[in-house]
Amino acid sequence: MQYLLAFDQGTTSSRAVIFDTNGSTIAICQKAFTQHFPKSGLVEHDAEEIWSTQYSVAVEALTKAHLKASDIAAIGITNQRETTVIWDRKTSKPICPAIVWQDRRTSEICDFLRPHEDLFREKTGLVLDPYFSGTKIRWILENVPGAKERACRGELAFGTIDSWLLWKLTDGKVHATDVSNASRTLLLNIHTLDWDQQLLDILAIPRSLLPEIKSSSEVYGKTAGGLFHANIPIGSMIGDQQSALFGQNCFEAGTAKATYGTGCFLLMNTGTKPILSKRHMLSTVAWKIGQETHYALEGSVFIAGAAIQWLRDGLGIIKESSEIDALATSVPDTGGVYFVPAFTGLGAPHWDPRARGAILGLSRGTTKAHLARATLEAIAFSAEDVLKAMQDDAGKKITELRVDGGATASNLLMQIQADLMRTPVLRPKNRELTALGASMLAGLAVGIWKSPKELTSSWQLDKKFIPSQPIAQVEKMLSQWALAVERSKNWEVTL
Repeated sequence: MQYLLAFDQGTTSSRAVIFDTNGSTIAICQKAFTQHFPKSGLVEHDAEEIWSTQYSVAVEALTKAHLKASDIAAIGITNQRETTVIWDRKTSKPICPAIVWQDRRTSEICDFLRPHEDLFREKTGLVLDPYFSGTKIRWILENVPGAKERACRGELAFGTIDSWLLWKLTDGKVHATDVSNASRTLLLNIHTLDWDQQLLDILAIPRSLLPEIKSSSEVYGKTAGGLFHANIPIGSMIGDQQSALFGQNCFEAGTAKATYGTGCFLLMNTGTKPILSKRHMLSTVAWKIGQETHYALEGSVFIAGAAIQWLRDGLGIIKESSEIDALATSVPDTGGVYFVPAFTGLGAPHWDPRARGAILGLSRGTTKAHLARATLEAIAFSAEDVLKAMQDDAGKKITELRVDGGATASNLLMQIQADLMRTPVLRPKNRELTALGASMLAGLAVGIWKSPKELTSSWQLDKKFIPSQPIAQVEKMLSQWALAVERSKNWEVTL
């Protein structure tokens, strides 16, 4: 039996998952790492801590599975996207903390670049927002002493987390990224699949800083000696949301998935040609296998599971995230409370980095149960906003939504989601879709499978949620939600 090891490097934890070639989970290990919030709207990670936690859980997973490194056919890497690391090529030491995708410090840079907004959208499929890596790179080059000069001399390397892990795994021998991660930087031309010199010039980023762009499924190199007592091929790299799309078997145009993690990310496969959105969706590379590239429309909700964590850690109204369902179902509705969890601004389809969180409709009768239910509804409302815009762009209605991520354990959230979207929501038995997608792509790279068609049997249904709420009630809720969102917008400026 051959096995595949997935590095699932997320926003709040590093995970390692071992699969067999039937797609069955053999072992999982996970370790949280420190979240740094220097100021309001700023989010940082220690890239060295990311590496150390990711490496340690990989070793633990092998031990837990009673496997040797030589039993692993390939490693697949899937990662939090847009998070930006710049390091010294000689020492492999980061020159500053990693700037996380949630960070909003580059809002002013984005405002300065507004005259080029259409150019960026046409070439990259993205909107000008602090979410993406390009403006984070520029901020580092401008604000870390000596960084710009060192970058121009070719002494520094940039990478999203996939590139950073690959660099560490190969002991600095390989500096590369895949097209899915590259498409999240504001620097990749999604039509040519190469770094765009015009955009690099606008952002004042030297090309020598950037990694080589490769496909999502190929052997990038092998692990350096001493790490695992075997030189394991590294067979895939792919952004976490694209990996979940692949793991959900959304191989055909028009299929869609939603991943509920720290944020909520909806992707629709649009086939082999990008669709440029008219509704503020992102047009992104889904994956590239061989010479065939698939694209996707994406909508990003910055805060989803993080809102539940806030109830737990910030307000203390639950002790464990798993308690939210019981609390929320203890009341029949929210009592008119609407919660807009725009802690770090609003993502798609609003794209307002200056929006801030708001709770509206409070009364003397409001309880923590109402707030818990309003939190679950907020996640579902945000996802519904994205799906509606995505369907308008694609000119078609999806017939089902496949879901994954930690928050899908909430039956109440999934039912609310089906009701608001008026679309069946399908939750699979295997919840490790992000890691599974990366492992599948790694398996393809080393010849375990010949094509994605051989992978469809890996997906099995756990539960199907059918819309049941009266349409009139749903429309009223959506109307009130839209009003609440408008109240949260542009808040930072008005203070």
